[in-house]
Amino acid sequence: MTLPPATVRSYKPDDFAAVVRLLGDLSPWKRLGYTASDWERLFETPLQGREVFVIETGGSVVGVGVLRQRFLFGDYLELFAIAASAQGRGYGRALLAHLESVVFRRAKNLFVCVSDFNHLARRFYERNGYTEIGPILHLLIPGSSEILLRKTTGPAKSV
Repeated sequence: MTLPPATVRSYKPDDFAAVVRLLGDLSPWKRLGYTASDWERLFETPLQGREVFVIETGGSVVGVGVLRQRFLFGDYLELFAIAASAQGRGYGRALLAHLESVVFRRAKNLFVCVSDFNHLARRFYERNGYTEIGPILHLLIPGSSEILLRKTTGPAKSV
């Protein structure tokens, strides 16, 4: 598949409305009870201790990824989303590859959680080399689990 031209870059304040709209429109987040006002609160102030990237094409933001450093001998992909209209076109893979290149220059592990009901996301991460570690029951909503996943380039320390 040929990826339509896209650019991954650092988030800037001008991306606020597009990112909030993108996240507010995604059904997995809606099922977890997140609303546009939740996303507005998250992005209206600088995300301390985090790196935020967006992927854009044709001048429109179609995805966002938020990295938190220093999590279990690696980094944590705290938030990852691709607009519904842009899914299945390679943008997720491109954004994830960029995030991994950032992380694996400084750490050996990248972790992410995915909701147990989000089968598309679970397959996406599996296809991209992530291994399921296990469920975290009732982390976000009752009756649902978040599955912790890990991608690694090796042990955190060599002896």
